[in-house]
Amino acid sequence: MNVKRKFFAVTVFALLGCNFATAQAAKAQPAQLDDRQFWQLFTDLSEADGSFQDENYVSNERNYQRAIPRLRDIVKPGGIYIGVGPEQNFTYISALEPRMAFIIDIRRQNAMVHLMYKALFELSPDRAGFVSRLFSLPRPSKLESKATAQELFDAYKSVKADSGLFKENLAAILDVLTKRHAFALTSDDRASVEKVFTAFYSGGLNIQYVFRGNLENHATYPQLMTSTDESRKNWSYLATEDNFLRLKEMQTKNMIVPVVGDFAGPKAVRAIGQYVRNNGGVISAFYLSNVEPYLFDAGVWKNFYESVATLPVDKSSVFVRTFFQGTSRACPELRPLVMTPFLSNIADFVRDYQKGSIRTQCDLVTRSK
Repeated sequence: MNVKRKFFAVTVFALLGCNFATAQAAKAQPAQLDDRQFWQLFTDLSEADGSFQDENYVSNERNYQRAIPRLRDIVKPGGIYIGVGPEQNFTYISALEPRMAFIIDIRRQNAMVHLMYKALFELSPDRAGFVSRLFSLPRPSKLESKATAQELFDAYKSVKADSGLFKENLAAILDVLTKRHAFALTSDDRASVEKVFTAFYSGGLNIQYVFRGNLENHATYPQLMTSTDESRKNWSYLATEDNFLRLKEMQTKNMIVPVVGDFAGPKAVRAIGQYVRNNGGVISAFYLSNVEPYLFDAGVWKNFYESVATLPVDKSSVFVRTFFQGTSRACPELRPLVMTPFLSNIADFVRDYQKGSIRTQCDLVTRSK
């Protein structure tokens, strides 16, 4: 074999090998999980139940959609999403179109929130049916599939919650989880599902984020679902039928997995990363909300970043973080915009952390755009 032919053969072999490896990696990422795999993953990845000062039934981030256009320019569909908290994750997931998503939270109750949502997505053929079930409101007779989110919620404004519908929907939710999927919910898990679903029934469309037991001036559920980015585009998961159905498909395929875990804990974040790596995936977006300042206040922030350093990421992987009043008070000279999401490249941030350049929560502000 002459040199040219040898070079050609080696090149072709290398390309074939590269394509084979890529195909194997893509093949390794599950397209869906069966019920046993889903529950086992939830169990294996989770840590012990923890506590937080607030109930967090609903997001308190009014402006969370502002980052979505930039996120869509950076994040490619088909990656793996990690997030924290309640329903705002659905909007991020719908907009970013990941292959799989993990919602991690220190409270097991938040996992039950997401299992409640999972059942409601599976039970509801469309957005109108979903809203009807979530709030136990009889469905209005005339609702177009092309209705905007505002029109959708306007149609329910004059509808009164129905106690019979509440009981029927709660029973259906528990049946989906424990009979259809055979998830091994404990008695406490069932009580948590009922507690959360009751909150939506009692609060109705006016339900808000509950801060230390008192209703403050937070956005209502309809306000969150009808908010927009700076160009007035609504990205919420209830903005269009397509957005809703994208989430419904993922839920039906068991591809949105709740996880109980402390960001600074020893297991959950690392275990998610290991699972993603084992299946040839990459974390494309990690929505942090404002968890990091709590970790700095508690002196455990290094534990989290040590775990983040083990995650499989690429050059486009991003943190999505939000600053609240605590950061504004801690870093007044930086004047961080409050309750507006900012982006930070994960690989660059980890490099800075490992160099010792991350010392206070103010360093989060300077590294977020």
